[in-house]
Amino acid sequence: MAREIAERVEIMLREFPLGLDLGAFHGLLGRTVAALPSVGDMIYAESALAFAQLCPRPALVCDEDLLPFKDASFNLIVSGLALHRVNDLPGSLIQIRRALAPDGLFMAAALGARALSELREALIEAEGEMEGGASPRVSPFGDVRAYGALLQRAGFALPVADAEILKVAYPSPREVMREVRALGGGNVLMARKREPLPRRTLERAEEIYRARHGTPDGKVTATFEFVFMSGWAPHASQQKPLQPGSAAQRLADALHTQEQPAGDKASFPQAKNKKTED
Repeated sequence: MAREIAERVEIMLREFPLGLDLGAFHGLLGRTVAALPSVGDMIYAESALAFAQLCPRPALVCDEDLLPFKDASFNLIVSGLALHRVNDLPGSLIQIRRALAPDGLFMAAALGARALSELREALIEAEGEMEGGASPRVSPFGDVRAYGALLQRAGFALPVADAEILKVAYPSPREVMREVRALGGGNVLMARKREPLPRRTLERAEEIYRARHGTPDGKVTATFEFVFMSGWAPHASQQKPLQPGSAAQRLADALHTQEQPAGDKASFPQAKNKKTED
């Protein structure tokens, strides 16, 4: 994820004198991006003090949806796998956009809706079968279209969201569960069942997981979907879409084809076709 974001920042042909690594963990993403020739100083922001102390300096402690920065502070803000767990993602994106200087770049990665789908499916099915009902045990994640819509809603110019899938092999379903818990990936919603799963239900979930997602060598696979987001703080120099109806030429003419009406009240006048007339 850090390499991918750094590569995407690198192809932008401009300088970024001051950047922010938001939700920095131990600073891996920020250090990777700061090593680029086009990036100057980097500040590291992390919500947990223990992790902030592992980051390069300067580093500070703040929540990703309660930013303490004044408007237009940074030329670049990056975030790696932190924003999908904030309480108020729309509000966080708005604050990020405000913290960017005009024509500043935001680049981030978050877990997508297909992440951990195998584990989510096995746990829900096992709990429903053994307990007569199920409560989500894995945090919900947004899909790529939802992230893109939130970028637009937050006021970013030229918003882009795309997704990549990574399959990871684990020794057992239990190892997947341990890692998800260590990453804070359990369901953190207030409306959830608080009791831990009984042992028999966990064992049934492992059976379902192995049966559907086992590998020939006895391991299991887990899916991680990474949604990469980018957007710019608005600036007068940026490209803007043309107004609807301002086209000077019909698409049908450019493609040398016949336009078929789709129920529109008004349409372009049919261009004369010499061959047809002949």
